[in-house]
Parts: sequence; structure tokens; C-alpha cells
Amino acid sequence: MIEINDLKKSFGNLEVLKGMNLAIPKGQATGIVGPNGAGKTTLIKTILGLVKPDSGTIRVNDITLNGNWQYRRDIGYMPQVARYPENMKVFELLEFIKGLRKQEALFEDELIEQFNLGPELEKFLRTLSGGNRQKVGATLAMMFNPGLLFFDEPTAGLDPKASQKFKQRVKNEKENGKTVIITSHIMSELEQLVDYVIFILDGNIRYYGSMKNLLTESNEERLEGAIASMMDVA
Repeated sequence: MIEINDLKKSFGNLEVLKGMNLAIPKGQATGIVGPNGAGKTTLIKTILGLVKPDSGTIRVNDITLNGNWQYRRDIGYMPQVARYPENMKVFELLEFIKGLRKQEALFEDELIEQFNLGPELEKFLRTLSGGNRQKVGATLAMMFNPGLLFFDEPTAGLDPKASQKFKQRVKNEKENGKTVIITSHIMSELEQLVDYVIFILDGNIRYYGSMKNLLTESNEERLEGAIASMMDVA
């Protein structure tokens, strides 16, 4: 479970998170949506400990974040744009991450096969296409079987076949009781993968609830229309 109370973060004079309060229960699949600059990525990075908030508290699986790192062992994170050592080969990166985490990569071989990464293992990371870099990111996020998964614009750059395989994998993780959090500008993608929606605008949460209720309240059939309606009102 993730619990956030009065979370605030500014970069210089720019207020990015303006006193957010949020509770995401274990086992829930949640989509975070909002325009560029709304605070989505900053929110995720504060939960991951990559950005230090100015004030407020964050609890992940009953652990209050105060500079500790152990809670991250149960987290998988796929960033929108991954920065890898360019002179490392793909298999070397996988071995390096396993050495850092000191955890068994239960699904490494399965994910490599699923995303057809076998032919890429001996290639330098600098030579990979954007789509193959995304596949590497997805593999790193899920191969340790974490209970909490963060995906930031995960299908950007993936071809249709790889995108379909990724979505099926996420659905399986969801069915297995994992907590899944996805940010995406592709509303149709979220409709397939999540049950709950958080709409962030100007550093504030404007809606948090089930997708079904959002569609009913907005009198819209699709998530894209419901989000557009809230943005018009704002």
C-alpha cells in the first residue's frame, strides 16, 4: 500500500506538488493521467526516493520513507526514458543489476523470450533502438517479481507486437495481485490495463476513483473524453 500525506515539492519558484494526499491499496491497478508538467513523474520519483519532497510523508508497505532504501527491493520501475551505460552490453547490464539487487531474477529468461531480446543480448546498449531499450526496461522492472510496479509511458517506441505482449504481461501481473501504477498519455491503453484513475492538474489531484465511476459521472463512454471534460472545467 502507498500512503501519501500533504506531499509538497518545488523546484525553485515552481510548485510541482501542492500538498497531495493519496492512498493506493495493495493489488490495485491505477493509471495516473494529466497534461505535461502536471506533476505525474515528480510524484512517482518521490515515491521511489529519486526526488526528495520539501514536506509531507510517504509510506510504502507500512514503511515510512526517511532516506532508507530497503523498501525498493519490492519495487519494479520502468522509466519513460532509461539512461543506461552506453558501453555496456545488454547481458552485462542484466548481470550488473542482479549483482546490485542481490535478488533472484525469477522471470529473467521468461521475459527475454517474451520480448524477443535474445538476439540483442550481445549488443551494446548504445546501438539499441528505442523500442528495444524499452524492452530492456520492462525486463528489468519485472524480472525480480516485485509486488509494486511503476510504468512511466511504457509503450512509447514499442512496435504493435511488443506493445501487445507488454500489455498481456501487465494484465497477468495485475491478475496475480500486484500493485500496478501506470502513467500514459494513451487513454485507450489505460482503459485496457487499469481499474482506477488519478487525474493530476497543476500539482493537485482533481480526481481519484474508479474508471467506471469517472465515465458515469462525466457522461462519457471513453476515458479520453472524461479527462478532456475535466480539463475543460479546470
